[in-house]
Amino acid sequence: MAPAHTPGGARPSRADLEAARDTTLPDLLGPGLRLLICGINPSLWAAATQAHFARPGNRFWPALHDAGLTGHLVDCSAGMSAADREHVVARGLGITNLVRRATARADELDPSEFVAGRERLAGLVAELRPAVVAVAGVTAYRHAFADPRAALGRQDRELAGAQLWALPSPSGLNAHASRAGLAAAFAEAGRAAGVPLDRRSPRGGA
Repeated sequence: MAPAHTPGGARPSRADLEAARDTTLPDLLGPGLRLLICGINPSLWAAATQAHFARPGNRFWPALHDAGLTGHLVDCSAGMSAADREHVVARGLGITNLVRRATARADELDPSEFVAGRERLAGLVAELRPAVVAVAGVTAYRHAFADPRAALGRQDRELAGAQLWALPSPSGLNAHASRAGLAAAFAEAGRAAGVPLDRRSPRGGA
């Protein structure tokens, strides 16, 4: 069960975050899906606010904006507005997670959860038919798809007819990826999916 939250309200308290443990976050999906971005699992902050990649310090939304995948910088640290949800969906983007339950850290997850998540993801892709599925975190991709040697970028396999990509994790803990590098990776996946990039962004005109 997901915790109650009013988008645009106050940022979650410590008690709110603890109450969000093991709760879920609904997928952000809509018609015309082209690029389905798959996170590892919701953070406590994301679950408490009911907004994907909402934790301050996560570079997901800045990278998407820099890539030209969104027309403005989405700030959902206190919840996602209806207008931003509509904007993301209208851009042909969708967001889900490999594992649905929220944890404080990804290392709290069991390997079997990644396998089950891959099966659920395959069913979702078969139903919605995005052109590209991009897993945001190469380590999570390796676990879920039993491919320990997988590298970043497009993979040599498909998922229910969709291209499979492994992208860098946008978490602030991933010191190996810069914001510019993240933007470039997301822009490349977006182009492959046929998402029209905003040319006002650094990567949109590339």
